[in-house]
Amino acid sequence: MAKQNTVFKDAYNRCLKLLAETSSLPSEPELGQVLGVSRTTVRAILSRFEELQLIAWDKRKKNVLRQPRPDDYFPTEETDSLSEIIERSFMRRILAGGAEPGMQINELELAREIGTGTTSVREFLIRFSRFGLIEKRPNSHWILKGFTREFALELTEVREMFELRSAARFVSLPHDHPAWEELKKIETLHREILADIDNRYREFSELDEQFHLLVHKASSNRFIIDFYDIIAIVFHYHYQWNKTNARQRNARALEEHLAYIEALRSHDPAKAEQACRRHLQSARETLLQSIP
Repeated sequence: MAKQNTVFKDAYNRCLKLLAETSSLPSEPELGQVLGVSRTTVRAILSRFEELQLIAWDKRKKNVLRQPRPDDYFPTEETDSLSEIIERSFMRRILAGGAEPGMQINELELAREIGTGTTSVREFLIRFSRFGLIEKRPNSHWILKGFTREFALELTEVREMFELRSAARFVSLPHDHPAWEELKKIETLHREILADIDNRYREFSELDEQFHLLVHKASSNRFIIDFYDIIAIVFHYHYQWNKTNARQRNARALEEHLAYIEALRSHDPAKAEQACRRHLQSARETLLQSIP
């Protein structure tokens, strides 16, 4: 069910963009071919458009009545792939549990929470377990393990190589690439949290994940993007493991992110590299301080 909803919402958002560029939509078979979905999904999209008075639908005629507004679109997080939804739910469960070594993760509960089958959840956990941070136990249970200083140092080296490459690719993206609009939204969230840092500093971890994942995706390298799973749990969620001076640390990281974002938006590779290195160095220091 979760996967089907995701397919519909993603296709719906893409069809909205088509609608914004025309006065009438093509036939259902043509729309299905363009969007890569079934006729059933196309009809569901058109029915919703009609309900929202976006189009007048009379058999083959689908005339546009108004331009889409931002609130007509489904939020980005609802159009992610099933694997991304599972990953986000897994990370949130880790956060809610405090991310302490020995914490139990039940794949049945996680699957129920997401609204998908246990097979997909189990496949994600098995893939994640290769890094040695979770371990399979009987009866669909998994255990979160601790990690050593040596592990963290090795990870920082790989992270720096991957993110520097991704940042270099990001600044070369065309000006009309969707990543720039997503970066703008993320920048706005940073400023909103900083403006109310005393009450909202705990929101940083999830925003941190969104920002760095966006940068990594610019690499268009499946291995770099896949590696991000372990980066997220260690680099980003360690802010929850060690709550000492959390407000100050998160405020500093938010400011570094804003400088990093500004450098990316400059389209200057040298500025992007400098801002990226500065932030990664701070992240390395904070990570190492959090390890007993």
